[in-house]
Amino acid sequence: MAAEFSIHVAKENLKFSAAHFIAYPGFREPLHGHNYQVGVRVEGRLTATGYVLDFGIVKQATREIVAQLDERTLIPAQSDCLTIERRGNSIAIRYEGDEFVLPAADVCLLPIAHSSAEELARYVWGQLYAALANHQALTGIIAMEVSVAEGPGQAAIYRRDVSQNPS
Repeated sequence: MAAEFSIHVAKENLKFSAAHFIAYPGFREPLHGHNYQVGVRVEGRLTATGYVLDFGIVKQATREIVAQLDERTLIPAQSDCLTIERRGNSIAIRYEGDEFVLPAADVCLLPIAHSSAEELARYVWGQLYAALANHQALTGIIAMEVSVAEGPGQAAIYRRDVSQNPS
C-alpha cells in the first residue's frame, strides 16, 4: 500500500560529532571524525489529528538518540576483527597489532559490526522506531527512513516498511 503523505525532518540540531574507524580483516582506516547530520522521513496515512506524525515527537526522539552519540568514539561491538575489553575506567580496542585505550566515558559501544554511515543509519532507525513505539506514535505509519550524512552530499539511507511488525 502506498503512503498518501510523508513528513521529513532534517533540522540543524539533529546532528552529532563523533570519531570512528572502519575495520575488517586485513584493513583498518585511521581513527577520524565526522560532523554527522541525521534526517528522518516518515510515510503514512493522516490520523484524526490531521498529522502523519507530530514533528515534535520525531525531533525530540531523534535529538535524544543523537545526544548519546555526540562527542564519542563509536566502536562497533559486533565487529569480527576488533577485540574490546573494559579495563577499569577505560576501554581497550585491539585490531591486529594496533591498540586504542580510551576513557570509557568517551566511548559509545554500538550493537553493529562496522561504524559505517549505513550501519549507523540502521542503528538510529531502530532506536527511533523503539522511541516512537514507546510514544504510541506508530498509528498509520507505513514506512520510515533515516539518513546519516558524514558531510554535505554524502549520506547513507536506511528505509524500512513498518506497516507490518518490523521484527
